Amino acid sequence: MFSKHIIALWSYRGFILGSLMRDFQMRYRKSVLGSLWAILNPLATILIYTVIFSQLMKARLPGINDTMAYSIYLCSGVLTWSFFSEIIQRSQNVFLENANLIKKLNFPRICLPIIVVGNAAVSFSISFGLFLVFLIFLGKFPGWIVLAFPVVCAIQAVFAIGFGIILGIGNVFFRDIGQGSGILMQFWFWFTPIIYPISILPEAIRSLVLLNPMVSVVSAYQSILVYGNQPDWLSLASTALLAVLVCFLAFHFYKKRSGEMVDEL
Repeated sequence: MFSKHIIALWSYRGFILGSLMRDFQMRYRKSVLGSLWAILNPLATILIYTVIFSQLMKARLPGINDTMAYSIYLCSGVLTWSFFSEIIQRSQNVFLENANLIKKLNFPRICLPIIVVGNAAVSFSISFGLFLVFLIFLGKFPGWIVLAFPVVCAIQAVFAIGFGIILGIGNVFFRDIGQGSGILMQFWFWFTPIIYPISILPEAIRSLVLLNPMVSVVSAYQSILVYGNQPDWLSLASTALLAVLVCFLAFHFYKKRSGEMVDEL
């Protein structure tokens, strides 16, 4: 079942790539600066977090005597979460937003969530690339350990797309899912150590937070960028296994409900 979808996606790779290029162009259409906004927006985010938290608020990470440590910790977590959140939020509406396309054209509907991941990956690559350049400028680049990024990013993307497909299909049949997922994402954000280090939490709450699969992903980025250490591969392996399981469930759900979706759109 899974290999069949992979073959279908490969067969429609031209459609997927063309859609990615079109979506990127449409995003900045009729703007004076055009695609330059793809650089300016994440750059503004990085600068704001850096200036406010390191210079104005003088925020510090426990155990690290570095004025920039908390800003790097915060930026790495926020940018990572933005990638995850964008995939989830756009996937949950992708079938509804493309209802006319689904009804008029005969193509694997599973291409649509993959296009969502591609668009999010482009934005994330630009944002994180700028962040790495910023770290080089500050003399805080972590070194060769950044080679672990693709592995962590892949685990994150697989988990996000599997979860997003399940939400997207469910939202076609039950529109409350689209409304409730926004609330879910807010709680999920605050139960992930992005704004705060997990070490400050009481033991009982920390044990509960560690059940969150996004903790290992976000912590991996923070471990690399803030501490220059390898991520916790054992913890990431558990999340990777969960991500694959969620993807299999998503594709099974898609196979079972794809025929009924057209009637519900």
